[in-house]
Amino acid sequence: MRTGPDPFRKGAPMSRPELAELDAAECYRLLATHEIGRLGVNAEHYPLIFPVNYALDREVIVIRTHPGTKLTAAGHANVTFEVDEIDRRTRTGWSVLVRGLAEEVTDAHRAELVERTRASGVRPWAPGEHGRWVRIIPQGISGRRIMPGELPPPFGPGGYL
Repeated sequence: MRTGPDPFRKGAPMSRPELAELDAAECYRLLATHEIGRLGVNAEHYPLIFPVNYALDREVIVIRTHPGTKLTAAGHANVTFEVDEIDRRTRTGWSVLVRGLAEEVTDAHRAELVERTRASGVRPWAPGEHGRWVRIIPQGISGRRIMPGELPPPFGPGGYL
């Protein structure tokens, strides 16, 4: 015998999804699981968002790029960097936002920093020359995760044969 509310009954109570704040350690753990993010810069009189390949060097984000708008706008500038993962089927996901200072790494930097930056493992997906390196030094990091409530059934009881 079934007890509790009938999940197939129209209007049956469903638990609501929850939004959880993530601590910095969890944010960095999630960043380390991906390789594509979005870089936000101010350029050409607008905030612009660029998809970029990245890797982590400890807690610093390393981006490999080519000369152009994003490299020019990111040079010694405050930027944002975001990575997220969304599962449309379960209506869950997470998002991490980093606010930081971007700096192009050149041969004028300490040799150890240049070597660590180049050893970060960033592999560009887009064709073309991507020989320029940018590091984002985080000034703040935040994240959120949407955890599902009870999802409604895909069909009512009359939908099964």
